[in-house]
Amino acid sequence: MTNTRAIGAAQTVPRRGDVPANVEEHLRLADLAAGEGARLVVFPELSLTGYELDLAAELAFEEDDPRLDPLRQRAAELAATLVVGAPARLDGRLHVGAFVVAPTGSLDVYTKRRLGAFPASANPGGPVPPPEPSVFAPGDRDPLVLRAGCRAAVAVCADTGDPGHAAAAAERGADTYLASMFFTPPELEAERARLRGVATRHGMAVVLAGYGGPSGGLPSAGCSAVWSPTGELLAELGPAGAGAVVAVEQAAGWRAVARPLDG
Repeated sequence: MTNTRAIGAAQTVPRRGDVPANVEEHLRLADLAAGEGARLVVFPELSLTGYELDLAAELAFEEDDPRLDPLRQRAAELAATLVVGAPARLDGRLHVGAFVVAPTGSLDVYTKRRLGAFPASANPGGPVPPPEPSVFAPGDRDPLVLRAGCRAAVAVCADTGDPGHAAAAAERGADTYLASMFFTPPELEAERARLRGVATRHGMAVVLAGYGGPSGGLPSAGCSAVWSPTGELLAELGPAGAGAVVAVEQAAGWRAVARPLDG
C-alpha cells in the first residue's frame, strides 16, 4: 500500500484560557500520537483555549499568530499535520476555527459552518455557555487536508449533525472525516452512532477528537475514537483523561491503539 493512512485523535484536558499550558499539552499529545505512527492528528473543538466562549474574543487567533509557532515547529519535527482548535479572527469576524498546521510550514484554517447551543439539560441546575451565534459568525472555509496518505475533510462539532456536510466531503473525494468535537455524556451514544453512520454511508475513515475533562462549566464525554470506512470501531479512549488514538492502514488491514498521555 503506497499511500498508507496514518491518522489519529488527541483527547485533551484543557485549562480554561491558559493557551501556553494547552499548547504544551498539545505538543506532548502530538509526540504521543506520532510515536504510534500518526501523521495526521486532529484535536478537539477550541482545544487551545477550552470551550470558554466568554474568553473567545480576548484569546482569538489570527493566521500568522505567533502562539502557533511551537506547533509549527513540532509539526515539522514530527513530519505530521496537526489540526488544532481555537477561536479565529479572520477578516474582522470571529469564528470557531480549526487551524491545519502542516510540516511544510504552511497553515490553513477550517471555520465551523453550523453553530449550535447546549440545552439546559446539558448541566441540570447549573449554567450553560451562551449560544454560539451570540459569539461567533458561521464560516465558509473548508479546505481538504491532503496529508498522511489521505484526503481528509474537517468538521467541527455541530457540523457533523448536518448530513449534507459529510455528503459534500465525500463528493469532493474525501476518504477521511476529522471530527473536532466537544459534547457532554448524555450526547455520547448519539454522536457515536452519527459518526459511525458517516463511515458506513460514505466509506470514509472517521476520527473523533473530544475533551477528556470539563470545559465551559460542562462535563465532557471523552471517548475519542477512530472508525474504519466500514464502520468498525478500531480503537477508543475512555471518558476521562488526555491521550491519543491512532489508526494506521496497512496491507493486512488496520493497526490501531489508544494510549493515555500519562500512565
